[in-house]
Amino acid sequence: MLNKAKNAMNEISKVVTGKDALVKRITTCILAGGHIILQDMPGVGKTTMSLTFARVMGLNYQRILFTPDIMPSNLVQYSIHTQRFETDRTVRTQNNMLLADRINASSPEIQSMMVKMMEDKKLKVDGEVALLPEPYVVIATQNPYDDRLDVLPDSTIDHFMIGMSVGYPDKASEILMLKSVDVRERIENLNVALYPEDIVAMRSQVEHVYASEQILEYIVDIVNESRKSQLLDIGISPRGTKDILKMAKANAFIEGRDYVVPNDVKEVFVDTTNHRVHLSRYAKLENRKSDEILLSIVDRVPEPKGLERKR
Repeated sequence: MLNKAKNAMNEISKVVTGKDALVKRITTCILAGGHIILQDMPGVGKTTMSLTFARVMGLNYQRILFTPDIMPSNLVQYSIHTQRFETDRTVRTQNNMLLADRINASSPEIQSMMVKMMEDKKLKVDGEVALLPEPYVVIATQNPYDDRLDVLPDSTIDHFMIGMSVGYPDKASEILMLKSVDVRERIENLNVALYPEDIVAMRSQVEHVYASEQILEYIVDIVNESRKSQLLDIGISPRGTKDILKMAKANAFIEGRDYVVPNDVKEVFVDTTNHRVHLSRYAKLENRKSDEILLSIVDRVPEPKGLERKR
């Protein structure tokens, strides 16, 4: 199973070039059973990346471009069914991956429905319940630089396991992009490295990765440091604490271990918490960035020792 996960990341990186850390983190989140929020400007490849993940992981895929007038019935129609990656375009099959594009442009009612859908793994509209398949992954996007739209409220964004930015490509990747053939054709030519049943099986293995009492204390100590920091008005929520552990377990699995070590926690910490915290007025005046503040918090907490062995 581990080799399949690594083959999938290698295959995805053929299209999502120069973004190995991003590919690994999103793969980790999917194996941890979480959902992703991408906070970025338009045109940096969020849709391409989502399509690539869906193709390589054998997931049926759908994209919704959210608008203020989208209705609950629209959410059911496009969240549950897909027509992508099917040989017969008339066949409606269950969707495994949803790109919720510009989710913050939708109404509070729709945002609330999305949260319940992610948490309950079902969607209820007009008394009818639609169960979501396993696995089901939401990749949501919002543009924090668009002054016409409010960003998602804390109560909504906290339900996403990780928050990341795709960012601009490096020079080599952007030159390669200019030389490349149609990106959709490149995606269609990728090998399928995983199937939904593989992801379900790997999620089960991730759940059984061992985290010692020292690791649990280490995570809680880091979280408590964030809540005491004068540079943050809002620290990490208890849901964030649980998600750090889930991500650390999935990272250990990808690294070929059945137990968590402190470096697993450190590697996933910023991307699991960056979207949950708020800078204080003092931090803003100092032009501090949330990721550097979070890294400094991790560095202040002593690592537990004697964990570099199998349980």
